Amino acid sequence: MNIIFLSVFAYLLGSISLAFLIGKVHKIDIRTIGSKSTSSTNLSRALGWRWGVVSAATDFLKGVIPVLLVQQYLTGYSLILVSLLPMVGHIFPIFLGFKGGKGAATFFGATIVLIGFNFFLFSFLLWIIALILFRITSLTNLIFVWSLTILFFFNFPFYYFIYGLLGALIITLAMRENIKRLIAGTEPKVNFKW
Repeated sequence: MNIIFLSVFAYLLGSISLAFLIGKVHKIDIRTIGSKSTSSTNLSRALGWRWGVVSAATDFLKGVIPVLLVQQYLTGYSLILVSLLPMVGHIFPIFLGFKGGKGAATFFGATIVLIGFNFFLFSFLLWIIALILFRITSLTNLIFVWSLTILFFFNFPFYYFIYGLLGALIITLAMRENIKRLIAGTEPKVNFKW
């Protein structure tokens, strides 16, 4: 299959924001509240965690679907390029003026296909522990993406490490406002209201 077609598909799929659409159905533009992003966390602030979980699941699938489709056709750096593009689309969606979410769930979706469930589950336990301890989604996601990068370095071919490093850097860039609030101590904590 043509890598250009696969890349465009991966990016456009990533650009579809269910969080934004769910907000619109409920007559809320989530780009005007909270962190002003189309992230699942921001949606959950407006409508509760039930809708946040639905949105996060679809963000996760946006990473899963393209990688499942392309891994039988691509390897090496071509594979990781297409695997990163749903996340890029989520953060910089063409349909919403290139202002989207933070990309973590989409990155995690692509990652679970790339490395397999067992490796991912081991790392995901760290995510759960960090969320319970800190109750701050942005901090939890930052810890997780950088932990994955270290995992890739020691356990996988070098191009996986490049995938992890690029993913972590892009997500960190997308979370720069969150990082400022973390430093200031004003980043909102998770409300586990369902």
